Amino acid sequence: MAPDVQLEKEQRMGFFQTILVALVFLPLLMVASHNFLQNFTAAVPRHWCYIPVGDNATTEVTGDQLKIYVPMDGNQEPDRCLRFSTPQWQLLAPNGTSTNATEPCLDGWAYDRSVFNSTIITEWNLVCGQRTLKDFAQSIYMVGVLLGALVLGGLADRLGRRALLLWSLLQMGVMGTSAAFAPNLAAYCAFRFFSGMSTAGVILNGTSLTLEWIPSQFRAMVSTILSCSLTLGQLFLAGLAYAIRDWRQLQLASSVPFFLFFLYSWWIPESAHWLIVNHRPEKALRNLRWVAQINGEKLEGEGISLEVWGTGYTQEEESSGTSQHSALELFRTAPMCGVTCFLPVPSNRFSNSFSFFHLALDLQRFEGISIFLVQLIFGAVDMPFRMVVAVIANRLGRRLMQAACLVLGGLFILASVPVPQDMEVLLITLTVLGKGLFSSSASCSYLYTTELYPTVIRQTGMGVTFMMAWLGAVAAPMVEMTQAFVSFLPLLLFGAVPITAGILVNCLPETLGAPLAHTMKQVESKKEELRKEARGTKKTKF
Repeated sequence: MAPDVQLEKEQRMGFFQTILVALVFLPLLMVASHNFLQNFTAAVPRHWCYIPVGDNATTEVTGDQLKIYVPMDGNQEPDRCLRFSTPQWQLLAPNGTSTNATEPCLDGWAYDRSVFNSTIITEWNLVCGQRTLKDFAQSIYMVGVLLGALVLGGLADRLGRRALLLWSLLQMGVMGTSAAFAPNLAAYCAFRFFSGMSTAGVILNGTSLTLEWIPSQFRAMVSTILSCSLTLGQLFLAGLAYAIRDWRQLQLASSVPFFLFFLYSWWIPESAHWLIVNHRPEKALRNLRWVAQINGEKLEGEGISLEVWGTGYTQEEESSGTSQHSALELFRTAPMCGVTCFLPVPSNRFSNSFSFFHLALDLQRFEGISIFLVQLIFGAVDMPFRMVVAVIANRLGRRLMQAACLVLGGLFILASVPVPQDMEVLLITLTVLGKGLFSSSASCSYLYTTELYPTVIRQTGMGVTFMMAWLGAVAAPMVEMTQAFVSFLPLLLFGAVPITAGILVNCLPETLGAPLAHTMKQVESKKEELRKEARGTKKTKF
């Protein structure tokens, strides 16, 4: 029996697998909270120039007298960045007008603290001339995620999924907690950068380690459950931020649980798949025995398993002329190059995130709704779409599911191009449907990516695809800027890119029901089998 088939046979969906999914689910939920944390810790409240009263400047002008010192806009709200050079007492009289010049807020700003007690905006005055520093802080976090996907994904293929998961959990706890005590913006950005790196490590290694312990017939269901944790994290963040209105306390509450996750994750065993391809069959067999004991079952064929696993993959690697694997392996052979080129760039993660973040930004049109309720809406609309993946991907296949979500999502965006802006209900409906389909696509992509790449470079491949997803997120707001030149151009791009990607997905092999590939040679063999089947089908037709 082939090693991959033997290992697949020994794996069952038992008590251990259930506990494993639950243990990994929790840190993924909290990681999702960190992704959207700056929606609250960097919220920009209403603000205006601080006007001191008296020589000691310990109190400020408030109420109706504020209009003597600060210009009012059309809504009779104080200007955010300017004040009068001299007091305009005539404005207290009916129909009083002002002709004097204005100046910047020389004494700082006053903030409306009715929603948030404090944010990084109010603490470090990131408003007016300093407002771009808010986006800079979020960009630093995203750069950390990009770098983490490359570094921690590649290292996991060499050092193991478990080791990198533990490191990522500890790093998230330490850096997230440190950010809560940051003395200045520079320190805050540095801690957020390393938090971003650990975000990628937790998602990539937590997902991969879990799916490598799950039998093929249950992977779609488990992948859906894990992806739902990323959605539920948004809902959890809304409740947490509603209860905690101080940014330091909120940052701390979102980070401290990772120390607990780090401690209990020592219980999780290393992936047997990874141990086998890295020539440690004895350890793999011990882990399988331990798991079987937890599940209340007996491991079958122990002697045969050890003999086959100890030699099978080594021989395959020697015959392929490689035993050390790097990112170059993603492009070394035609089958792997096809997977790498079609999967992350146009078809899977880039195009999915590219259009998803456009729709996420569009949902902010709900003006007048509480920011906490908006966060709930963002998360709630994704849930039913993500759950559909578990059913359809196991019946119709991963490839069809992925392609259909991308194409239909792109069509919904294109359908919104001719819709007038005053038809808000129709526009919101199209937006919600499109965003839900891209959420389904993201959920399916975690599963599909895991099954397409062999174990020897699985984390490296997932790291590249994860990086491309965040590049799509970065590209989305840049494309939005083209609206200033051609109003409908962004919508055309956001619709056309996923449709093109959905078509290209059909160039990838189907993985439904297939055991996980472990070596490069197995991927090449599967590709050759598909070619023979395709040629045989054509001959039969004629």
